Amino acid sequence: MKFKRRTHTCGELRESNIGQNVVLNGWVAIRRDLGGVTFIEMRDRHGMTQIVFEPTYNSSEHEHGKKLRSEYVISIEGKVRKRPEGTENPSLPTGYIDVMVDKLIILNHSETPPFPIEDMIDVHEDLRLKYRFLDLRRKDMVESLTFRHRLTKIVRDYLDQNGFLEVETPYLTRSTPEGARDFLVPSRLSPGTFYALPQSPQLFKQLLMVAGYDRYFQLARCFRDEDLRSDRQPEHTQIDMEMSFVEENDVMSMVEGMVATAAEKLLNIQWKRPFARISYKDAIERYGSDKPDVRFGMELADLTAIFQGSGFKVFDQVIESRGRIRGLCFRPPAGTEFSRKTFDDLTAWISDFGAKGLAWLKIKAADQAESPIAKFFDAARLSKLTAALQAQPGDIVFMVASDPRVSAVALGALRLHLASTYNMIPKDKMEVLWVVDFPLLDWNEDEKRWDACHHPFTAPRPEDFALLDTDPGKVRARAYDLVLNGTEIGGGSIRIHSEEIQEKVFRTLNIGPEAAREKFGFLLKALSFGAPPHGGLAIGVDRLVAMFLKRDSIREVIAFPKTQKGTCLMTQAPSAVDARQLKELHLNLKTT
Repeated sequence: MKFKRRTHTCGELRESNIGQNVVLNGWVAIRRDLGGVTFIEMRDRHGMTQIVFEPTYNSSEHEHGKKLRSEYVISIEGKVRKRPEGTENPSLPTGYIDVMVDKLIILNHSETPPFPIEDMIDVHEDLRLKYRFLDLRRKDMVESLTFRHRLTKIVRDYLDQNGFLEVETPYLTRSTPEGARDFLVPSRLSPGTFYALPQSPQLFKQLLMVAGYDRYFQLARCFRDEDLRSDRQPEHTQIDMEMSFVEENDVMSMVEGMVATAAEKLLNIQWKRPFARISYKDAIERYGSDKPDVRFGMELADLTAIFQGSGFKVFDQVIESRGRIRGLCFRPPAGTEFSRKTFDDLTAWISDFGAKGLAWLKIKAADQAESPIAKFFDAARLSKLTAALQAQPGDIVFMVASDPRVSAVALGALRLHLASTYNMIPKDKMEVLWVVDFPLLDWNEDEKRWDACHHPFTAPRPEDFALLDTDPGKVRARAYDLVLNGTEIGGGSIRIHSEEIQEKVFRTLNIGPEAAREKFGFLLKALSFGAPPHGGLAIGVDRLVAMFLKRDSIREVIAFPKTQKGTCLMTQAPSAVDARQLKELHLNLKTT
C-alpha cells in the first residue's frame, strides 16, 4: 500500500507549525467520538499528536475515520491548526495544536490488545513480557530505552575522547572459572567438546593489554547461569574497560569522569569529585555491608567492650569465643508503636542472615532502658551504651551478638530493613562512593581452601605480598567497587601482570601448575611475553540505567528480558530441539 513518508513525528509539531500541511505515520492510541467529530490520539515513539476527523471539513475521510480502532497503523495528511480555546492539553508538548485530516490511509489492522498501551497499567508482568512487542510501545518503556541509548552514547563519546578503542571479544570461548556457572554451547565440528559463553571479557581484555592496545572498552554482553532476581539477568550488558601503565587512581579517576558526565548530562546532577572512598573494613564496621547506602545515618557501633563482664550469659559467651556485639540506634517515626510482636517478627526476620537472636532496649533515659534483658545492665553500662550510639529517650537500640562477620552483616541488613520500612531513605538523593582495600582471598570452610574474592587475576597490594605465605586472609586486593545508593554498579582491580605472581596466587588458591596450564595456559603464556601493568573495571549498564531512572527492576530497561526463571515468555525460550539437531551435535538427552 502506497503512503507518503512522514514530514514530522507525532511528538514534533508545535504552534510554530500552524497552517502547514503535514504527513504523520503511527498508531491509533485513543479514539473518541464527540458530537459527530472523531478525535484520534496518534502515537509513535516520539510522542502523541491529536488528529481530527470533522464531517464539515472532509466528510469522506470523516466516514473513513469511523473504521479506526486501537493500535491500527495509519498514515494521514492534514493541516495543522491551533486547538480551540479550552481544549488545550498542557501535559503534552503537542497539546496546543491538532491536525485536521485531509487523507487517511489504514496501513494495517490490529487485534484488540491484551492490555492498554498506556502508562501506569495494572497488569501482571508475565502478560507484559508475553506481549513485549506491545509493552514496548508504552511511553515509559520508550523513555527507558531512549535513556539507555543516550547513556551508552555518552559513554562511547567520553571514552573515545579519552583515547579508548572499542574492541569486540568472542562470544564462543572456552570455559574458565569465574564464579558462576557457564552457559555451554556444544560444538558440532568437534564432537564431545563445548564452547562457553563468556561471563565477562576478563581474559581477553587482559590479552589486549599484552598486545599493546593500552585503552580498550566494549559494551560487552555477558552470560551467567545463576539464580535470578530483580537486578540480575542471565545475559546482561556491561561497560567493560581496561587500561595499561596505570594504578588504581588512574582507573578510578577515568571512571568518575565517565559516570559524572552521564549523571550531569542525563540527570542534571553534579557529583563532587573525587568521589568519597571507604575501605572494605570500615564499610563492614559502620554499615554491615561492602556496598553501603550512605543516604541516611543509623551507623553500626561495636559495643563489645561495653558489655565485657556484664554477666549476661549470651553476651559473655560470644565475647569469650572472640565474637562481637554490635548495635545500632533506631529512632521510630512519631506515632510508631513497637509491640512485643514487632520485636519477635524482627528477630525471626534477622535469622535469615545468620543471627541466632536480636537483643533490644527501649531507651527511657541516658541510664535507663526497658527490655527483658535490661536487668542485666547497670546504670553505668547503659550510660556508656547510650553515649556510644548517641541514643535519646524514645530511641530503640538493636544488638546482635555473634561472630564478627555475622554480627555486622545481620545488623547491616536490619539497618536497611528498618530504613526502608519506615521511609527513612531520601528517594531523590543519589550518593556515589568507592569501596577499596577488599580482601584478596576468602576462606571456603566447606572445601577447606582459599577462594578469590573477586577473580584470580586481581593483584595483591605489594606491601601485603609476603602474607600470601604466612597469613593469606590478611592480604588486601588492589580492587575497587563503585557503589550508588547502596548498590554496586561496577567493580574492577589492578591485574596481576607478572607470570610469577600469577602462579603464586594460583598455588594459594589450590590451583596447581597442571590445572593452571589447562584452564589459563594462554594467559600465562601471554604474561611471559612482556605484559604491561594494567587494570580496569566493568559497570553494569542495565543496573546503572535502572538506578538513574529509579526503576524497581532491570527488566524495565531491557528490551527483551527473561523472567526470574530465565525464560522468555514471548519466544518460549528455552525450548526443546528436534532429534536431528541433537544427532548432529552428538548429544543424547537423559529422560530421568
